[in-house]
Amino acid sequence: MFHAASSPLSSPNSSVSEKDQHRPSPDRRSKQRDAFFDNAKYLAIVLVAIGHSWEPLKGDSRVLQAAYQFVYAFHMPAFILISGYFSRSFDGSPARLKRLVTGVVVPYVVFETAYPLFKQVVDHDPQAAVTLLDPYYLTWFLCALFIWRLTTPVWKMIRHPLPVALGIAMLASVTPGVTGSLDLQRVLQFLPYFVLGLCLRPEHFRMVRRWRVRIAAVPVFVCALGFSWWAVPRMDTGWLYHRSSAQELGVPWWVGPVMQLALFGCSLLLTVCFFSWVPGRTMWFTALGAGTLYGYLLHGFLIKGADYRGLFEPAWLHGPLGEIAVTVAVGLAVTLLCTKPVRWVFRGVMEPKMDWAFKQPDVPAEPVRVQKREPGRDREKVDA
Repeated sequence: MFHAASSPLSSPNSSVSEKDQHRPSPDRRSKQRDAFFDNAKYLAIVLVAIGHSWEPLKGDSRVLQAAYQFVYAFHMPAFILISGYFSRSFDGSPARLKRLVTGVVVPYVVFETAYPLFKQVVDHDPQAAVTLLDPYYLTWFLCALFIWRLTTPVWKMIRHPLPVALGIAMLASVTPGVTGSLDLQRVLQFLPYFVLGLCLRPEHFRMVRRWRVRIAAVPVFVCALGFSWWAVPRMDTGWLYHRSSAQELGVPWWVGPVMQLALFGCSLLLTVCFFSWVPGRTMWFTALGAGTLYGYLLHGFLIKGADYRGLFEPAWLHGPLGEIAVTVAVGLAVTLLCTKPVRWVFRGVMEPKMDWAFKQPDVPAEPVRVQKREPGRDREKVDA
């Protein structure tokens, strides 16, 4: 995809050593994938899939409910923050818009159609309607990413984008009418994490990966797990989904903005701790980070299919051994869904090129160069 810069020819008088000639150029190094972000995306998507597998099981175990709340407090914020970080280059140009359509809009249309049809067939539910205005299950993220990325130039122009995004999220939490089309409640309440990603720079991620932060992350995680266990009977899990207003959760309106700020602070703290423990070197799962969207959109068929067919109902699955077995099985399944063979099979609907659907950019014609006549030349020819 990328062309390497040509190395200078060696000569006795050349100041470039043979070692320097074979060293990758700065441009080439900058375009290589960063193992840290691929590792973070893979680990985050595994947590997303595991969290979904815990939903049918968590009602029978307070420990599992606590683990569920703990994971849900930071797994999507971390994934959204990374999405915002990699959206910094979006400028609304035709090439970026084309990539937005092929990489976000097309998968949204495909999976927003496929999930209801899957429910009709597997769950024998003819009422499952196909609609593009009401995101089904996992597809809300694609809808949100499309809106967030389209507004990226605006956030890059604003002087203090994060406080503005937090204000919008707080207002959304007290606006019941936002819930509905395009899952706008989630779009607005998760917006601060995306905007924060736009504001971050590589040095910020290097800061959170220092050994002091890694050590401090251990007691933070322990305290967060303890707090989640305490909060199980006291806090509505709906706050972590960011899809409902305060009034819809049955609390006074002023609780919405307070919870938004509290959740943002807690989620950001846990996200920092999560990033601090993400390996920065190439691991066996690093290459899978490039296929996290495949794992995200496809694992829903496994979870929903098992739920529709009653595979979560056996009593042994609701004990510690069963919960561990489901966790391991889902972790392995989503890992396989991120591999190259799966990406090759579904690339046509996940990352289509669709050159046939877009106009080719107009190539400006080269200006005609008019050769200037030297003064007196024509006169010399006449005299001759």
